[in-house]
Amino acid sequence: MTSPLEVRTISGADHLAFLRTQDSASFLQTPAWAQVKKEWKAESVGWFRGADLVGAALVLYRQLPKVKRYLAYLPEGPVIDWADGDLAAWLNPMAAHLKKQGAFGIRIGPPVVTRRWDAAAIKEGIADDATTTLTALAPTERSQSGAAVVSQLRELGWVCQSVAGGFAAGQPQYNFQVPLADDDGPLTPDQVLSGMNQLWRRNIKKAAKAGVEVRVGTAADLPAFHDLYRLTAERDHFTPRPLSYFEVMYDALSAEDPDRIRLYLAEHEGDLVASTIWIRVGTHAWYSYGASSTEKRDVRGSNAIQWQMISDALEAGATVYDLRGITETLASDDPHLGLIQFKVGTGGEAVEYAGEWDLPLNKAIYAAFQLYLKRRG
Repeated sequence: MTSPLEVRTISGADHLAFLRTQDSASFLQTPAWAQVKKEWKAESVGWFRGADLVGAALVLYRQLPKVKRYLAYLPEGPVIDWADGDLAAWLNPMAAHLKKQGAFGIRIGPPVVTRRWDAAAIKEGIADDATTTLTALAPTERSQSGAAVVSQLRELGWVCQSVAGGFAAGQPQYNFQVPLADDDGPLTPDQVLSGMNQLWRRNIKKAAKAGVEVRVGTAADLPAFHDLYRLTAERDHFTPRPLSYFEVMYDALSAEDPDRIRLYLAEHEGDLVASTIWIRVGTHAWYSYGASSTEKRDVRGSNAIQWQMISDALEAGATVYDLRGITETLASDDPHLGLIQFKVGTGGEAVEYAGEWDLPLNKAIYAAFQLYLKRRG
């Protein structure tokens, strides 16, 4: 008979040591991420079967105004055996532990894929005016294990927080990823390049011919990245994060692992034309933030910097290059369509995750928190 699981607080060192035994985990589940989210109280927890640490999570506690009760948030986690047919054995002791810590509710983001659509399917959907969403397309792959996780969560009383469009307040449910390995092992750069569309390949060559040079920067280059990022935010109408956010992120992730985060800069004749942030945990590499200049767009700095990051991810042993969130929309008049079209050109695939799920532990306080969020907008 398998011994029951126990959940308790663990040190950041034990948490990190456990993650290093895994193929990968979200960078949002690393102990270092707690330092990036300083406005949240944080705790590393572990699942123990006897003396063995068999699961771990970074818990971020968001306090309800004027009340010392918290929403316990596990972004893109926890890191547990999601293939286990008895998720209650994992999640119930976690809920009991977090309730003792003052949580009135829990939000998790199972790192579990439910469906995939390859680039060809997405292109057909975009070309068909009658198809306005990704989910209206037949997926190229359905995950039975993902469906089983969703079914179990519902049975256990968890409530899905997915919203139309896929961009909830938390982490995106839909991501775009470029596989860097197949059943035969790691792909070669030529294989990855051949999967890209003609425009991407042409733009990568064009950037090289124009003399665009891509280099890995240091913390000293963060102000230059941020200047370009602020201009990008103004042009693309989003609210930029302050420079201090990136400085803290760079320092915290670098301290945890010297190759956890990289800053890339693409320059043309001394002008910065694109800059990005790359993060890797094990075999998963992410394109996390990006900025590009409005001038000199014809030298294709964005394509050059993406190709360098993909090439470096391959060299580092990554099996997935993750371009992060997309919406599920394919409508021709949707402003997010251009983002999907740019990513589809890499030849990758759209990936649907199980989404974020809540478990109310105190229904009255949880309802008040939901109302607070709704009013806050």
